[in-house]
Amino acid sequence: MRSAGDIERAIERHGDAVWRVAVLYFHAHADAQDAFQDAFLKYALADQVAFNDDEHLKAWLLRTALQRCADVKRRWLRHPVLPLEEIAGQAAEEDAEAGALWEAVAALPAPMRMTVHLYYAEGYRTEEIAAMMG
Repeated sequence: MRSAGDIERAIERHGDAVWRVAVLYFHAHADAQDAFQDAFLKYALADQVAFNDDEHLKAWLLRTALQRCADVKRRWLRHPVLPLEEIAGQAAEEDAEAGALWEAVAALPAPMRMTVHLYYAEGYRTEEIAAMMG
């Protein structure tokens, strides 16, 4: 594992570039933060990787962040996710009773709400949900 000083220097020198790439890719602050953090976490753990110079490190960090962005986007395409609020809003437009149902689901405690969401909105089987949620 790399030293804290190495990681801090990399963030100081290349953090802005990695951040800009992630924000441009996602246009969403939270997703960009995840890509940024993952790139520097991978750098911290990749102590066996030797960099020729500072530009090589920068290119590696940018490539790592872009790979993380692409991974997230592929996951979105395979498993599209809508916030419960949007699902409730769509259901209310289509059917008032269904809207009331999704509002009730939104009021459930988090583990129960997630279970219902994974089953009905994402299409996972109960065995898969049990494995995911422990």
